[in-house]
Amino acid sequence: MPPDPRPIPRFIADSTQEGIPHGRFAERLRSHFAQAVAELADLPAGAEVPPAADWFPERTWGGRVWVPCSVLTESEEGRLELFGHVSYVQPPQGEPQDFAAKADFTDILAEDNSDWQIDLNDDVIGRWRCENGRAGAVTLAWGRPLIRGAVAATAALEGETVDQEAISQDRFTLIALDALEGYGDEMFMEVKLWSQRADELASESLYA
Repeated sequence: MPPDPRPIPRFIADSTQEGIPHGRFAERLRSHFAQAVAELADLPAGAEVPPAADWFPERTWGGRVWVPCSVLTESEEGRLELFGHVSYVQPPQGEPQDFAAKADFTDILAEDNSDWQIDLNDDVIGRWRCENGRAGAVTLAWGRPLIRGAVAATAALEGETVDQEAISQDRFTLIALDALEGYGDEMFMEVKLWSQRADELASESLYA
């Protein structure tokens, strides 16, 4: 095989190993996420993380485990979505350590947008660099299908699958490159939903 003229890394993250957090560990994650929410300077009054936060399947990349979160809450300015992630280091033997959390909020909600097919959030968690100035943003994307029949989600760059995960409890998590630079026109990640028969049900850019 000749050298690849476009050596884009594919499937850079470990597949989910533990799935959606629950029990005491979910409570521990919630405490870190709630602290990150409380530190938001422009958070509307009254908004807080509910006792049972909505966690998404964990993925591992860059030596850290990434666990996204997205949950609805009420505030004095109306209904909001709190979203973000908690990450940590998991030694081969031992307890999770070095927890870090990031949070944000929005008042643009899936319940107010009946045309949406995917309720999607994302955040850049790292950077990939190649030769001659080529680079890309390592991006954590998580969401929920808003249509029936979806069993898997993929991340794609110009139609090429670069990550995939089964949908669990109507939730999925992906880690892949986005916003590639140095390949001519910029290349952006698309998230796609698939049926049991491998039919494409929906596709959405992170910039929609």
